[in-house]
Amino acid sequence: MKGHLKHFVTALAALVLLSSLAAEGASAAEAKSAPQPTKLVVADAKTTHHLNLYVAKELGLFDKYSLDVEIVAVDDNAAARDLVVSGGADLFWSCPTVAIAAIANGAPIKTIAQVKKPCTSVMVVSPESPIINLADLNGKNIAGISPTCEAVISLTVAAKAKGADFNLQRLAGGPAITALKGGAVDGAILEEPHVSIAELDGYKVIFPDVSASIPCRTINASNRILATNAAQLKDFIKAIDEANAIILSNPTAENIVKIAADYTGAPNEAIIHGNNRLKFGIKLAVDGLKALGDELLALDNIKEHPGDSMFASEFKGITW
Repeated sequence: MKGHLKHFVTALAALVLLSSLAAEGASAAEAKSAPQPTKLVVADAKTTHHLNLYVAKELGLFDKYSLDVEIVAVDDNAAARDLVVSGGADLFWSCPTVAIAAIANGAPIKTIAQVKKPCTSVMVVSPESPIINLADLNGKNIAGISPTCEAVISLTVAAKAKGADFNLQRLAGGPAITALKGGAVDGAILEEPHVSIAELDGYKVIFPDVSASIPCRTINASNRILATNAAQLKDFIKAIDEANAIILSNPTAENIVKIAADYTGAPNEAIIHGNNRLKFGIKLAVDGLKALGDELLALDNIKEHPGDSMFASEFKGITW
């Protein structure tokens, strides 16, 4: 009897082992056959203007659409563009003029969605500044990130209309504020959160209406990823739009401020001061973007206006 029991136990153990191995094999086969997340790489010069990207990533909105999104940090918009053009990334957020100029010069990229509008970049000066009117900018040294920044372009055009021509000192936000404090420049054209940092430090905004109608920031994709993963890019934009709604419902919610601070290193008080100015949305401001192309053409920054060819045809009826 004992022998029969021993054989029974041995057989039962073997059966359990075989069942376990079969289950593991089935699980492995299921995992192998399950659709894998689509990998998308975003080249990003970190700023609160790109907050919808960070919120979508941190709140799992990309996971919802089976997207594996990697954010690669770069120094500025031009570096983000170059990484996408070279094939090292698939998408980038930037000032629209960075993308428009690149497309006009033959870069294999398209604009697929807006990030936000209007432009929130403005000029700040010290409280005692003699600059009151646009004509007062004549001969002044003004800090700004780039001559192709849409705010720099709009202020350049507005000043020239009043007979004024200022000298642009190419400085990004932090260095621009330092130069302003040290008296090396007479004013600085800043974007959030640096506008808020300057305001909280006692500096004042002038000519806020000059750039108020200009669209700000676009999402741009390589032609390669558009050709191979257009459906996934559309899901990507859906996730971004969901992030937009979350931010707009409460721009200074504790978790939103924390995400902004964690990604950009901006001080909480500046984020809280200026986050309500960032009006996120995905619909392309087509007329405004074309007008920026006109200004780039007039300033001889591009030789030919790209027109509708700057926009991805795959997103017609979705974002434009």
